[in-house]
This record gives sequence, structure tokens and C-alpha cells, in this order.
Amino acid sequence: MKDRTEEHRDRLDAHVFVCTNDRDGEYASCGAVGAEETVTAVKDWLRERDAFWTAVSVSETSCLGLCSEGGTAISIQPRNTWYSDVTPETVPDLLESEFGPDADRVRDEG
Repeated sequence: MKDRTEEHRDRLDAHVFVCTNDRDGEYASCGAVGAEETVTAVKDWLRERDAFWTAVSVSETSCLGLCSEGGTAISIQPRNTWYSDVTPETVPDLLESEFGPDADRVRDEG
């Protein structure tokens, strides 16, 4: 086992978690309301600003506890921000509000 905490902290300033949980049941799940497309939109927005994997990582995760029929759940850490009802169309506004239009506020705290 190798502890790489400091190395990772030096490289990354934020981590975007996108729920892609898909389950059968009576309640909505993020996987059933466009989660994969939302993940792609997040990565594309960050890539266009050269911030993907340079300062911000993106991970798919299971349930964040914010399921809705309106879109996907996202959490941005360590900022401790949580969003529901995120769609590919709303990703640019969300990420711009968090990181600035050119991802120039990635290293800030919002």
C-alpha cells in the first residue's frame, strides 16, 4: 500500500461526483434520467477549459441521496456543495457558478 494523499492534494483542487445510480423501483434514479449524458457534459466543459484532471477530477458514483425525476445529483468536494435536478443543459451554468466561466476559480472556494 502506498499513501499518495499529498501528491493528489497537490494536483487536484476539486472533485465532481456525478450520481449514475440506476435502480428498479417506484422512485426516480439518476441513471434513468440522463446521468451518463450529464457526466459527459461535465467532462466536456472541464476539458474545454483545460481543467479536467489538471485541477478537477470527475467520478461516477452511486446514490447521493438526491434522486429526482428532474435530473442527476452532483456533489463538488471539498466545497461541500450538493445539487439535484442537473441536466446536460444546466451543467455549464452550474460549473460556471462554481469555477468561473473559464474555470479560473477552480482553486478558490466558490
